[in-house]
Amino acid sequence: MATQQQQNGASASGVLEQLRGKHVLITGTTGFLGKVVLEKLIRTVPDIGGIHLLIRGNKRHPAARERFLNEIASSSVFERLRHDDNEAFESFLEERVHCITGEVTEPRFGLTQERFRALAGQVDAFINSAASVNFREELDKALKINTLCLENVAALAELNSTMAVIQVSTCYVNGKNSGQITESVIKPAGESIPRSTDGYYETEELVHLLQDKISDVKARYSGKVLEKKLVDLGIREANNYGWSDTYTFTKWLGEQLLMKALSGRSLTIVRPSIIESALEEPSPGWIEGVKVADAIILAYAREKVSLFPGKRSGIIDVIPVDLVANSIILSLAEAISEPGHRRIYQCCSGGSNPISLGTFIDYLMAEAKSNYAAYDQLFYRRPTKPFVAVNRKLFDVVVGGMRVPLSIAGKALRLAGQNRELKVLKNLDTTRSLATIFGFYTAPDYIFRNDSLMALASRMGELDRVLFPVDARQIDWQLYLCKIHLGGLNRYALKERKLYSLRAAQTRKKAA
Repeated sequence: MATQQQQNGASASGVLEQLRGKHVLITGTTGFLGKVVLEKLIRTVPDIGGIHLLIRGNKRHPAARERFLNEIASSSVFERLRHDDNEAFESFLEERVHCITGEVTEPRFGLTQERFRALAGQVDAFINSAASVNFREELDKALKINTLCLENVAALAELNSTMAVIQVSTCYVNGKNSGQITESVIKPAGESIPRSTDGYYETEELVHLLQDKISDVKARYSGKVLEKKLVDLGIREANNYGWSDTYTFTKWLGEQLLMKALSGRSLTIVRPSIIESALEEPSPGWIEGVKVADAIILAYAREKVSLFPGKRSGIIDVIPVDLVANSIILSLAEAISEPGHRRIYQCCSGGSNPISLGTFIDYLMAEAKSNYAAYDQLFYRRPTKPFVAVNRKLFDVVVGGMRVPLSIAGKALRLAGQNRELKVLKNLDTTRSLATIFGFYTAPDYIFRNDSLMALASRMGELDRVLFPVDARQIDWQLYLCKIHLGGLNRYALKERKLYSLRAAQTRKKAA
């Protein structure tokens, strides 16, 4: 690719060249990252041959096309495209976006053998961004969507030996390893797992063992108790092998499955760190839903949390979603141009533009105190308490020590008709719950590197570096966190609450 670009001149675009006329299959476009990848391809690669979307139908919209038009095409992620040329956008959707009703976890995606084979012959590349990102998912569900469904991805690739597969994983497959984490196959930090001579880990026996344990739990429990037991099993097994949660454990297992199944073929694994709102595209701050860091920010804004386990000096690795989408598209073009290779790229900020958890907190607190009124859906009033990060042992002592007397007092006060202590008790429970889920991510002792991704970007043409930037060094953290990200949370993530509040106010007015 580099040689071809040099022949075409410094301003040539390897991405536009390689994706011209190509057909790409994408999963996960009902999710946050998938929507941004789709929007970027439509807006920036007008000569792409076709985009095929595998979408699961639901009760409301059983057909993929129907769900696409109602839940994806209507998203605010496409506001820029609609504003610039709505007619051209609608024509693109009609002519080049093809929707397939299917389910990633079902054999052959739930398609007939004939339809599955035809799909394999239609597409040049496959971007799989479907996943369960619930850190405390029931083990059977997490294993199904984050690991076992990749057998279907491999089966599709078996029918088309030149198909490029881009698997979206996560930097946190690193688990409990510490230090500088490079773009390589991750060694488990816990109980040993046999490794093949090709570098990946042999996980079939482990997966069978996990399935046996799942079957045993299912035979003994039912209902809500079964759900809890499967969550507990997932956490226990993840911890045993060196991961903090079920999500990252099953994503690592998925990497190993694909590396073995696609040995000698085109496979690129893209690992983002904590994905947050857009830096620039499709618009600064664009986000959908509340992400990892946002759950804690929101709890602080609503004065539910003021103490949290964390390492102020640790590097918290956040990356804007548009840089992740660009990384996926760059790696897609490379995989099509130079097939037959296994590549791993990490899309992250810690190695090149690090921000410590302490600085992260300080920026957000300063903005909250001085400018809270600008984020009216996020902050109900000016925060009065600081947000303090302490080490885990101290956090457990303080929170655990406070909860027991408050619980006793709460029972007595409830009988007396008072609930102030009950509110404090609920806030403590919120703090403990968030700490259980996210505490590992706020006490990092690792730094993610992305030297290979930066080398890929440098090999691209000058136009590619403008159209598809991936360099985290362009992030001004104070500007991004205090203005772009908080503004995006306020405008996009909490927009539905604003509409709901307006309707509620109108209802109250009518009732009055």
